[in-house]
Amino acid sequence: MTEHNFDQRSFDTKAVHAGQAPDETTGAVIPPVHFSTTYAQDGIGGLRAGYEYGRSGNPTRTALETQLAAIEGGARALSFASGLAAEDALLRALLQPGDEVLLGNDVYGGTHRLIARVLGPWGVKLRVVDLSDPAAVDAALAERAPKIVWVETPSNPLLRITDIRALSDKAHAAGSLVVVDNTFASPALQQPIALGADVVVHSTTKYLGGHSDVVGGALVFADAALAEQPKFLQFAAGAVSGPLDAWLTTRGIKTLAVRMERHSSNGQAVAEYLDGHGRVARVYYPGLASHPGHEIAAAQMSGFGGIVSLALGDAAAARRFAESTRLFTLAESLGGVESLLNYPDEMTHASVRGTELAVPDDVVRLSVGIEHIDDLVADLDQALSF
Repeated sequence: MTEHNFDQRSFDTKAVHAGQAPDETTGAVIPPVHFSTTYAQDGIGGLRAGYEYGRSGNPTRTALETQLAAIEGGARALSFASGLAAEDALLRALLQPGDEVLLGNDVYGGTHRLIARVLGPWGVKLRVVDLSDPAAVDAALAERAPKIVWVETPSNPLLRITDIRALSDKAHAAGSLVVVDNTFASPALQQPIALGADVVVHSTTKYLGGHSDVVGGALVFADAALAEQPKFLQFAAGAVSGPLDAWLTTRGIKTLAVRMERHSSNGQAVAEYLDGHGRVARVYYPGLASHPGHEIAAAQMSGFGGIVSLALGDAAAARRFAESTRLFTLAESLGGVESLLNYPDEMTHASVRGTELAVPDDVVRLSVGIEHIDDLVADLDQALSF
C-alpha cells in the first residue's frame, strides 16, 4: 500500500492507513517501533531517508506525524512529549517579547499558566475574552490586534462553542493567527483547518491516544512553512515524543472514529439524563438544544463529543457527588475509553483560581467513556441520591 491520495479518502480510512504502509522488508502490516537513538550514515552526511539522531527524527514519530496531518487536513504535523510541550514550542516560535495572545476565557488551566506564568515574565502579553461572544471578539480586535487568537471549542470545562469560521475571518482581517485547541472534539468530530484555523493543537493524551496509557501532544499546520520554526525548537529543545509513545498514539488513532461515535452517543444520553434531574442546577453540553452554542456546534461538528459538565448549586454538593461515583473514576484527564470525573476548581483548573478563567466551585466535569450507557446512568443516579 502506498502513501498517496489520502486527501481523497474518508476520515475513517485516513485514521487507519495514513503513515501506516506495511513494512517494506518483511511485509508486516503493522509498522515496527523504531527504538534506535542513532542511524548509520553512508559516508559523512550521507543520511538514509533523512534520519540522523533520535531527537531530530524517528520513523515511528514520522509515521504518527503523517497520520496526524492527514486526519486534521493539515499540510504538516509535529508530535511532542506532551500537549503543553507542543503549546510551548508553538508559542515560543511565533512570539517575541511584547507580542500578545488573545485567549478564550474558558480554556485548560495549563494553557493559561504557560502563557501567564512562564512566557509572561519573558514579555508575552495576555488578554482574556469570551471568544464565543462575537461582540466581545469584535471589541477586542478593534482595541488591538493580537499576534495570536487562541481558542478552545468546545471549551474546557464549560463547553462553550466558538464559530471557528467567523472567528478566523475576523482574526485574519486583523492580521492575527488563529490557533484552535481541538482536544475535546478531536478531528473525528471537527476539523478547524478546514474552517480557517492556522494551527491545531492537541493533547494526544486524550481522545487521540484514547486509552489513558500515553502522554503526548501535537501541532498540525495549515501551511507547512509555518511549521519550520516550531520544528526547529522541537529539535533544539528536545521535547519530542518517544517511539513507543508515538506508536501507542498511532494505535489509538486507528479506532478514533468508532470510539468517538460511542463517546458522543453516551455523552448525549448522560446530558439528557442530567438535564432532567432535580438535583442538577445546570448541564453544559452542546448536544442539548438549550445550549447557547448548539446550532453552531451542529454546523461545524459531526457529533457533540463525550465531555459533559454539570453544576450542582454549591461546592459541597459538587464535592459530595464527585466522591460518590463508583463507575466514574475520580481522576484528572479525559478522553479514555473509561469514564472519569473531575472537580475542576481543585484539580485541572486550580491554577486559574482568582483569575478570569476561574471555574465555578459547584461544577463537575465528566469524561463519558464507552461503557454501556445503562451502567453509566445508574452510577450517576446513585451518586446524586444524596
